[in-house]
Amino acid sequence: YIEFLHSIGVDAVIVSDPGVLSIVREVAPGLPIHLSTQANTTSWKSAEFWAKNGVKRIILARELAFKEIGDFVKTLPKLEFEIFVHGAMCISYSGRCFLSAFLNNRSANRGLCTQPCRWKYTLLEETRPGQYFDVEEDGRGTYVMNSKDLCLFDHLAEILQSGLTSIKIEGRMKSLYYVANTTRVYKKALALLENGEIPPQYLKDELDKISHRYYTTGFFSGSDSSDTQYPETSSYIRDYQYLGEVSGYETPEKDTQTGRYVNYVNVKSKFAVGDDLEIISPDFEKDLHIRVDEISSLEDEPLRETKPNQVVKLITGERLAEYGILRKKIG
Repeated sequence: YIEFLHSIGVDAVIVSDPGVLSIVREVAPGLPIHLSTQANTTSWKSAEFWAKNGVKRIILARELAFKEIGDFVKTLPKLEFEIFVHGAMCISYSGRCFLSAFLNNRSANRGLCTQPCRWKYTLLEETRPGQYFDVEEDGRGTYVMNSKDLCLFDHLAEILQSGLTSIKIEGRMKSLYYVANTTRVYKKALALLENGEIPPQYLKDELDKISHRYYTTGFFSGSDSSDTQYPETSSYIRDYQYLGEVSGYETPEKDTQTGRYVNYVNVKSKFAVGDDLEIISPDFEKDLHIRVDEISSLEDEPLRETKPNQVVKLITGERLAEYGILRKKIG
């Protein structure tokens, strides 16, 4: 498989196991190797060891404070370093968790985590079946392994000046909308900072429009578990619903008879005539707010509402951005 990846020209492989690392060097010479955060690199001496064994970039452990991260860059300036800046925080040390594989036969290490750490747990004594006891120290609840989501948006200026090579956004088991919107926010913010501009508030507000838990800066400013955990509930905060994406056009120009645009939409969640929608794109200036007033099937049958997993024609007064993502506010 490594030989195959090398043959198709992937940019790099991410590894955490020394055995796999040695195989990559043997069968795919020249293929850049990045070290996974699961290797829990927490000292520059460990980073130096990995560099001597062919690693080009190290994705540092999430348990590091910003000052500690700076020590890596200063001590090993020729080595590339990457850190997580956004997304779900794994309760296990450097993400090495086997709960999902054990309980659901879905391996977190293969991208299929069912997040058992987010579940509510009780205590059961084996001779008293059916008698469940809450596991708690106080009245806050029993989501004892539930962590908040990481968000370092407010610290991007420091990160940009630190000498780090790359930032990483957690997107495992996330929707297309989550990945697209989060990525465009950080990309835009970094571009502004590089030009000496301060990212506007609307960019940060976009991070509240994706499905997320309460935000935390994690270990960035030091270790304080009172700010990283949330034992009362593991529910997501969802203020907006992802509806689908623009998959093409009947014609790239306005319909000559109606003067309107016919956009094809790949529907993921239903919406209806009369709904107020937002369409977002990589270019924030092309974001639109529209009210749906005409939908039809591919056979031009008028529709009052859509169904998930169908392609429809959305007729609008303005052309929707290619690959634009549709969403609507909940409530």
